[in-house]
Amino acid sequence: MTTALDAQALDQLFRTARTYSHFLPREVSDDTLQALYDLLKWGPTSANASPARFVFVKSAAAKEKLKPALSAGNLDKTLIAPVTVIVAYDLEFYEELDYLFPHTDAKSWFVGNEKSIQTTCMRNGSLQGAYLMLAARALGLDCGPMSGFDNAKVDEAFFAGTNWRSNFLINLGYGDPARLHARNPRLDFADVCRIE
Repeated sequence: MTTALDAQALDQLFRTARTYSHFLPREVSDDTLQALYDLLKWGPTSANASPARFVFVKSAAAKEKLKPALSAGNLDKTLIAPVTVIVAYDLEFYEELDYLFPHTDAKSWFVGNEKSIQTTCMRNGSLQGAYLMLAARALGLDCGPMSGFDNAKVDEAFFAGTNWRSNFLINLGYGDPARLHARNPRLDFADVCRIE
């Protein structure tokens, strides 16, 4: 990987990509969601642990199940988004490590170690959520990542009786550029970076 992406690709992934709250009435196909996962799964995680789990909330019934967990500010935009992704993590992700990281007994690093389990789930599961957004943008989709919901209600509605827990939400679809606000600024390199 010695060739930098061209300016158009960098714009699509970062510079002109935006966070959307309003989406066009255009379906996101199940095939597109499969392609999305097939890209994001290649993003690196520590020990290839891949603790993230994803629920693609598309149907009206699933949106109704999600509705009671949403804050007032996120309600309308989530109900009208073509897809809302629950980015979750599996507290027993380590059960897959014999397959995902076979050259050593990585599972033993986590069994009974709640602090390492939680840290790995949050850090690497959040990374995988970010990979999802980049993969979505690469496939021509727009994203609206969100907090502003009740994790316990989401977990009860979607993950009761499992080891999965919600992390954050992402609305997905084809954004409506006519309803974007002016872009907010970003901090400069000198404000947030050091080279030592």
